[in-house]
Formats: sequence, C-alpha cells, structure tokens
Amino acid sequence: MPDLIDSRKRRRRDAVLAIAVFLFALVLLLAPMEWNAPLRGALRGTLLRPFFALQDAVSGVRAERGDLGAVRAQRDSLLAVTAAQSVLAEENERLRALLELGPRVGPGFRAAERLALGTDAAESTFMIRLGARDGVRVGSPVFTAEGLLGVIHEVEADRAQAIDWTRPEFRVSVMTADGRVYGIVEPQRGGFREADLLVMTGAPFHSDVRPGRLVVTSGRGTLFPRGIPVGTVVGIQDADTGWRKSYLIRPLVRPEAATHVLVGVTATGNLDLTAAWQPGFGRSGPAAPDTMTAADTIAAADTTVRADTTREAAR
Repeated sequence: MPDLIDSRKRRRRDAVLAIAVFLFALVLLLAPMEWNAPLRGALRGTLLRPFFALQDAVSGVRAERGDLGAVRAQRDSLLAVTAAQSVLAEENERLRALLELGPRVGPGFRAAERLALGTDAAESTFMIRLGARDGVRVGSPVFTAEGLLGVIHEVEADRAQAIDWTRPEFRVSVMTADGRVYGIVEPQRGGFREADLLVMTGAPFHSDVRPGRLVVTSGRGTLFPRGIPVGTVVGIQDADTGWRKSYLIRPLVRPEAATHVLVGVTATGNLDLTAAWQPGFGRSGPAAPDTMTAADTIAAADTTVRADTTREAAR
C-alpha cells in the first residue's frame, strides 16, 4: 500500500512539473521580446549551460576531424606531386645521359621516342617515329645510355617497329669486355617479367668468366657495332663437359623503363663504340669491384698482349 501511494505521488509530481514547464514555455513564447531576452540569458547561464558546453565540445571534435581530413588530403596531394616529380626527374636524367651519349657514338645514330604498343599480342615490341626516310633499316640497333635494348624488326616510310631483348627470337653476338670470351646471347624467361634474364651460349668450356663481368656486343656480323654494353655476368647456367659453357647475364636495360632511345640510321656493323661508354658514364653508375668497363678491359688486354710480345722478343 505505501508503494502505491508513493507511485501516485511521483506521477502527480511529474505531471505538475510537466504542466509548469509547458506554461513557462508558453509564457516565453507569448511574452514580448524585451521580456524574453533576460529570461533566455538566465536559462543559458544556469539550466542549459551543460547542454551548450556539450554542444561546443561536439562542434570542436567535428572541426578537428574536418581539419585532419583536410591535412590528409593535402598530404596525399603532396605525395602525388612528389611522385610525379620523381618520375620526371628520372626521365630527365635518362634524357641527359642520352644527349651526352649522342656525340660519343657519332652522327650514324638518331634519338627517338620509344612507343609501347600496349597489347598482349605486341609484348616485347615497340614503335619509334623514325623510318626508312630517316635511314632506319631492318636490323638497326636500338640502345639507351645504359646499353642495348633491341633491334629494328620492321620498317615503314616514317616509322619502324622494333623488338627488345625479351623477344624469344632475339639474338646478338657478344664478348666479355676484355675480348677473351665470345658467345651468342638469347633471352631466358623468368617466373615474372622482371625476372627475365639473358643467356650467353657457346662459350668455350675452358673459359672462366667471373660474376660481375661486363658483356658487350662483339661487332661480328653486319648489324651491331662493337662495344655496346649488354649486361653483367650472374654466373654459370650450364656446362657441357669438354665442350662449352653457358652464362646467365643480367641485362643493363629494362624495356619497361626505356622511354627514349638511339637508333642506327647508317650501316653500323663495322663501328667500334667501346669508347662511348666510359667508367661511370650513364645511369649504371661506377663499375662494381669485379667489373671492368669496356674501355678499361680492352685497354688492359692490349697492354697484356704488348707485354707478352715484349717478353717473347726478349727470350
């Protein structure tokens, strides 16, 4: 019984409070504006003060989140700009290296832009905006400041199609930079395209080419000049007992990174371009400790031959 009486009292008190609040709100609504202002100020400073404080806190949090989103957007934009500038800087570096290489190789080569065809069927091929009118012919070498990229495959009047070293039918006669070991280079597919390598086949069994040695075009035949860097030796791939060895070669030029090239526009098979690639020239950087550049090794080989001749004469 007492609980029932207390419950009725609470309901009565709540009803009275609700009626009072309603009447007070009605008075505020109907009262003149000059009466409402003091009342509103008093309410904001007393009963409604915690609610306004909470509203201010929520607004501050929202503003901070908005500022953080703006900062993140600015950061992402800055990263995008930086990445684009990095790509442009790298391309400019390649172009400068190619411009420096041009006078070294002579007037028989012209600069051109490499245009990827962009289809699966045209993998390992690309176009250049030079053709038969410019002197380009089938078999003309295509290279960058780093080294050999490929060879012209088809020629039209004002453009030509080339294949890079990843094409299965690509072949080139090469030698170690000291001129002591010769062979034929052909592509070897890896599990991924970035893992593609070259293989130098036909090297004599008694040859011993250490990893890191530079391999260049030999000049044999009528297509490729002598001395264009091809790659560096990784190690022995295969050895036929008493007959020959095969060496894995890491190419110096990645086709996907080449944007501008030099193309032969005259007969180039009898040229020697060894001197065009000096130590530290191009983007490959200085030679590795076990690596000698073409100019250094051929000069060293000539010195060794002269010394041997002198000793034979002395005997």
